Amino acid sequence: MRSVTIACVTALGVFLVPGSAAADDLNDKVEAAIKAAVAQVAPSVVRIETAGGAEMVGAGGPPGRGQQVRKGLGPTTGLVVAPDGYVITSSFNFANKPSTIFVSIPGRKEKLVAKTVATDTTRMLTLIKVDAKDLPVPAAAPKAEVRIGQWSAAVGRALGLDENAPPSVSVGIVSALGRMYGKAIQTDAKVSPVNYGGPLIGVDGRVQGVLVPASPRGDSDAAGVEWYDSGIGFAIPLEDVFAVLPKLRAGKDLRRGLLGITPKTDDMYNDPVVIGTVSTDSAAAKAGIKPGDTIVRIGGKPVVNFSQLQHVLGPKYEGETIAVTVTRDGKQIDIPAVTLTGAVTAFVSPYLGILPMRDDPEPGVAVRFVMPKSPAEAAGIKPGDRIMKFGLQARAGQPEPPLVPLPGQGRNQLATAVAMLPTDTEIRLEVKRKDGGKTEKLTAKLAAVPDTLPETLPPESTAGKALEKAKPAPGVPAGPRAPRQPVEDGEEKKDGDKKDGEKKEIETGLLKRQNATLGREYWVYVPANYTPNVSHGLIVWLHPVGQGGKDDEKMVDIWRQFCADQHYILMGPKSQNGNGWVASETEGVTQDVREVLGQYTIDRRRVVAHGMGLGGQMAFYLGFNARDVFRGVATTGAALGTQPKDPSPTQPLAFFVVGGEKDPLLKEIDRAKPALEEKRFPVIYRTIKDFGKEYMDQKTLTELCVWLDSLDKI
Repeated sequence: MRSVTIACVTALGVFLVPGSAAADDLNDKVEAAIKAAVAQVAPSVVRIETAGGAEMVGAGGPPGRGQQVRKGLGPTTGLVVAPDGYVITSSFNFANKPSTIFVSIPGRKEKLVAKTVATDTTRMLTLIKVDAKDLPVPAAAPKAEVRIGQWSAAVGRALGLDENAPPSVSVGIVSALGRMYGKAIQTDAKVSPVNYGGPLIGVDGRVQGVLVPASPRGDSDAAGVEWYDSGIGFAIPLEDVFAVLPKLRAGKDLRRGLLGITPKTDDMYNDPVVIGTVSTDSAAAKAGIKPGDTIVRIGGKPVVNFSQLQHVLGPKYEGETIAVTVTRDGKQIDIPAVTLTGAVTAFVSPYLGILPMRDDPEPGVAVRFVMPKSPAEAAGIKPGDRIMKFGLQARAGQPEPPLVPLPGQGRNQLATAVAMLPTDTEIRLEVKRKDGGKTEKLTAKLAAVPDTLPETLPPESTAGKALEKAKPAPGVPAGPRAPRQPVEDGEEKKDGDKKDGEKKEIETGLLKRQNATLGREYWVYVPANYTPNVSHGLIVWLHPVGQGGKDDEKMVDIWRQFCADQHYILMGPKSQNGNGWVASETEGVTQDVREVLGQYTIDRRRVVAHGMGLGGQMAFYLGFNARDVFRGVATTGAALGTQPKDPSPTQPLAFFVVGGEKDPLLKEIDRAKPALEEKRFPVIYRTIKDFGKEYMDQKTLTELCVWLDSLDKI
């Protein structure tokens, strides 16, 4: 328990000498108040035990300490919410899909068999029912009366053998409100699997909320469990539970209410709420909201960025209505009632089928390669052609939209424009032919990204002018400086700038590094032919268990030639956990990666998380939870281990998944492909014959190299 004496004395602004009679008296009073509060709620706190089901469940991240949780070996907690036998608890307690649920009620000798009634999937709560009457229901603390800094106690009934004994208690304060996008109270009291489903109470004995594992990076029942006993715990306000209890009692599962839009920007905190795409049959589509609209008000509250939008929408359920105000073409449009949906049609990544020449400052997009059987091939585009303009096909009865000229370094402008469109969209292209320089207008119908790869790609991939000023499109006047779009094409290496008339020499080879801010160790391999005028891809190697810092030379030997030929840099962060990677290292790894991004000219469309075993599971996790950094995930011998998130047109993500035919985990590895395809992600999947837990054979490695070199296809 925290030092309640010092905290209370400080809050009162009173100085008391430690050990004085006044301090002891105050401590006794605070202790008595907490004991009284726990005693008040204790009759409503029940013990839950399960039998059957999976022994291990994933925690929404890579396995290892805090990532795989053993189930079925100990009791958990629940809270009575209705006198006729209804108990609310954390969905985590049933993540292993148990065949039997037992509930022990204080003061009653026999365990009761419970049945699952309904689940609130957005707040990670499950309602169960036992055959009992006259159960005590605790009082809920109104949300309006819960304040940051108030005392809070996490209560559980999983410890000890006697369910009639006092429950376990961990004392803290309310440290934040409106967390998990407006759904949860945060506390620094210790919260763990033993009290998930139990109450978070105030010193008056009223229940502030129901304890759950939660994470802004995960959506599974066990997401957030890696934070247990960390001083970061969450509780769903009991007032909110009581509000939806009638629906849960009726057996209705509750899902989060979705608007069905994706942002046009990657910056969730600084950019306005401009809509990039609107999903088919979504709430937004049915309300007439369109791509390009800017949401300025929702639910009666002004919003200036997507983070604020998520906080308004986060607590909403499927079927609820909300008022939305957008601006379009300078006009304000008020939509008084948008009915939120519980699911949206998964976004399908559209595909023209060209590989652009990189680092090209000339106007337009030079075509390096045309994918076989692609829309580009069907339209007649050929290698060496240059796409000068892009536009949409006219709708029936409408005038043709103007074609948009593409400037130098226009690869990203064209890629973004294509990414925002549905598949089967017809587009118009003005193409300057390689032979003779003749300009032609072509039409292509976009398709979904295929699950096939070409056998080889041409070695020439760059114009070698990444740092040169991009030339404006013909007929478009140049501004003070045409943007080079560093977010996608990379930043100049700072050491390459002239200082005192000289350039610093760029280090190449295998280099040992340390993150000065976090103290994390990592290594980086820079090919000998590196030059800042060529944008390089980045492979982030996530090592298997026990190999942190030990497999650098081995991986460099494998990738040395590819890095030199196709301009890639290889780096290897080191796990800080001896048992393998954990989700909490996500921020540390991305900081390591950002250091490298700032030191070299990196092509942000070719940054890949690559790992083996538990490192592969960390790669999956990084792909979904650091989407502003990674554009590809390549794994070998790794189960998915996390719930795939929906694709985003502004943050495309592709997968290359490998499993060994003799790997005992092959069935788990196999499940990655259908899970990713269900979300409509582009997936290449390979099973290697006669392989167990080895890295990969030469044939598969060659295919992986082709996949890496084609990540920036449009």
